[in-house]
Amino acid sequence: MPHHPQITGIGSYAPENVIFNDYFDKYYKKDMDSFLRQRRNIHQRHFMLPEQRTSDLIVPAAQRAMEMAQIEANQLDLILVATDTPDYTSPPTACVVQHKLKAGHCPAFDVNAACAGFVTALDMAHKYMLGDPNLNTVLLTTAYGISRHLNWEDYKITSLFGDGAGAVVLQRRESHRPSFLSSKLTCQGQYHDALGIYEKEGAPRDLLKFTDRFRAEFNGENWPPLIKNMLGEVGKQPEDVARYFFTQINIESIHQTLDHLGLEHSKAHYIMDRYGYTGGACIVMGLADAYQQGALKKGDLVALIASGAGVAMAGMAMEWTL
Repeated sequence: MPHHPQITGIGSYAPENVIFNDYFDKYYKKDMDSFLRQRRNIHQRHFMLPEQRTSDLIVPAAQRAMEMAQIEANQLDLILVATDTPDYTSPPTACVVQHKLKAGHCPAFDVNAACAGFVTALDMAHKYMLGDPNLNTVLLTTAYGISRHLNWEDYKITSLFGDGAGAVVLQRRESHRPSFLSSKLTCQGQYHDALGIYEKEGAPRDLLKFTDRFRAEFNGENWPPLIKNMLGEVGKQPEDVARYFFTQINIESIHQTLDHLGLEHSKAHYIMDRYGYTGGACIVMGLADAYQQGALKKGDLVALIASGAGVAMAGMAMEWTL
């Protein structure tokens, strides 16, 4: 029987520091809670403590994924970290993670596709494994330490975001068919300066910024054709998908997409009510949450749809293997 890369472990982590919406009501002296609950489905989020870094979010998520996969860190053949909030500009955060996990001297590097990073790196990881027979066990992690980059002068943006991390272990397993079925990566680079973490004169660190050039309708307009093209390559229709996992910054974009596809809103899994928007980590955190809740079963067709600054976009159709 042939061997194919499969997800054999998954884990997530959010810092213990929980920030409820009423914190922003008091800070900005206005009703933030109503908009956040009604228009964004955000009730709370988690922020790092001052002494924590992005790698500190990754390590517990990675340990949980490795525990599920029943492997030790010294068995890893590769570590990937998908993040746009690294510990340092250089060296890669993956090197820090390798050290903290005591993973020996396996290769380790970062992938930056902003909030599309996890899906992009997942596509990379499984293709690496297909092309290199020496890669049998890969740890793919993602984290968002965005609280360090929030501009507290911008009340419309600050309250949407939270910190968090997720991880999956990929291993070769005997299987009659592959579990990774189709993927689509694209970019609309004309928006490279519309949203992201940019240098601000006089600020001690780079700060998150959105401009009016990035329309709130962007994802709702661009996700449906991405989904149809991705699924069409493997002879599937949108209704064949058991569960969708979207970038979770705007629930209205998710609903707009599902409405366009003629699907019930319950087809998507939501975690922004508890975690806010956790960037590239939100999709794997959503997968871990759905699995823990029993909302995913082995063999389900799953669609991962992500957008990030750039604008980078990534989609993947896969068969759930846990």
